[in-house]
Amino acid sequence: MKHYSIEWIEEWCQENGWTDLFVERRNNYWAFPPMAVMPEPIPPKVLNVIKAQKGLTAEERWLSISAVVTTIAAVVSSYLLKCPMPLVLAFAFDAVTMAQLEVEDI
Repeated sequence: MKHYSIEWIEEWCQENGWTDLFVERRNNYWAFPPMAVMPEPIPPKVLNVIKAQKGLTAEERWLSISAVVTTIAAVVSSYLLKCPMPLVLAFAFDAVTMAQLEVEDI
């Protein structure tokens, strides 16, 4: 899952003089610092600041909303069916969702 929007990082690169941004693999961004001849990874502290300022990406928002909707539907269906299985399934879905939303430390 992408935790950072490429537009956010491109904006930071333009503001700070970094050029030729590219993504090596998921959530691993490289660019040329000012006056440099070799690309360097975007510092993790910068990525954390960008994430704190910008919030969730569209994919993260969609996944969070689907987890809430699934939980509400499970609560209603568990009550109507008098069965705990929808809650168990919603819990499993929410656990996987929260694991995917976790930002890995680089």
